[in-house]
Amino acid sequence: MEKKNLDWGNIGFSYMPTDMRYVADYKDGAWGEGRLTSDSTVVLNECAGILQYCQECFEGLKAYTTEDGSIVTFRPDLNAERMMDSASRLEMPVFPRERFLKALDQVVKANAAWVPPYGSGATLYIRPYMFASGPVIGVKPSDEYQFRMFVTPVGPYFKGGAKPITLCVSDFDRAAPHGTGHVKAGLNYAMSLHAHETAHASGFDENMFLDPATRTYVEETGGANFIFITKDGEVVTPKSDSILPSITRRSLMYVAEHYLGLKVTQRPVKLEELQEFAECGLCGTAAVISPVGKVFDHGKEICFSSGMEEMGPVTKKLYDTLTGIQMGRIEAPEGWIRKIL
Repeated sequence: MEKKNLDWGNIGFSYMPTDMRYVADYKDGAWGEGRLTSDSTVVLNECAGILQYCQECFEGLKAYTTEDGSIVTFRPDLNAERMMDSASRLEMPVFPRERFLKALDQVVKANAAWVPPYGSGATLYIRPYMFASGPVIGVKPSDEYQFRMFVTPVGPYFKGGAKPITLCVSDFDRAAPHGTGHVKAGLNYAMSLHAHETAHASGFDENMFLDPATRTYVEETGGANFIFITKDGEVVTPKSDSILPSITRRSLMYVAEHYLGLKVTQRPVKLEELQEFAECGLCGTAAVISPVGKVFDHGKEICFSSGMEEMGPVTKKLYDTLTGIQMGRIEAPEGWIRKIL
C-alpha cells in the first residue's frame, strides 16, 4: 500500500485531516450502527448537552508502523475501558469495549496510507471522543450522544530530542476532592488552560499540581502523570484518587519491574521530598516520557541530579524499552500489541 506523499520526518504535532473517521449515534436508549464517513464536520443543535453542560469524554492513543512493516496499536483495550469509566462517571451511555476496538480497526485500516513509515519518528494519533448531542436546557444528562473517532499523523512531540523541562508549583487546583480528576473529561483540561498559560507567561514549561485537599502532595500536570526515580534506582509514582490513571504510566511501571528489574512503588509523594529524587519525568501518550530538570516552588529551586541537558539514565532506559516494545524491536507482554494490518 502506497503511503501519502508527506515529508514524514518534518510534520509537526498538530491536526491534519485524513480520509475517514468513525461515527455512531446513541438515541432511544441504544447505540445505532456505526459508520465510516469522509465528512469531518459535526452538526449540532444549539442546545446540545455538550454546549450547555459540557458532557464529553475522550481518549488518545497511537498507531505505529513496526520494524517488520506491520501497523499496530498499543494496549487499546485499556483506552476502551478507561473511556467506559469516564462515560459512567459523567452519566453518559457506555460505548462497549468490543465496539470501540472494532471502530479502531476500521478507522486505522481506512487511513492506512496516513500511518507514518517506520523510522520516521512520526505516528498516527487516534482520538476517540463522545459528547452529548441531544438538546438539554434543564441541568440533567442528555438523551442523545455521539461517539466519534478520527486520526491524524503527528511528528515527534519533541523535535531534536527530549530536553529536560522546567515546572512551577501551581497556585491553582487541577481537580476537586472527590471530583472528576480521575476521568478523561474535556472539562478537566479546560480547567487547566488558565494555569497552563499563566505558567508559560512566567517562563515555565508546565505546572506541577498539588492535591486539592491539603496542597502538600504531588498529583500531576494538566495532561500527564509524574514518575520519580530515587538515588538508588527505585521508580516512584504518586498515588491519589484524583489522578488520571495513565496507560503510559502503568506500562512504564510494568517495564521497570519486569524488564529492568527495578523496584516500583506507587504512594503519596510529598512536595517537600522532591529534592530527594535523582530523576523526574512526565509520562503520557504524546511524548511517552518528558524529562524534568527543575521545579520552582515560589522562589525555591528544586533541581534533579539528572540535570538540564538530557534524560536521566533510568528514565532513558524506561523510554527506550517502552518505545522498543511499541515499535516491535522488543518482544511485548502478551496482549499489549493489537495488530491491525
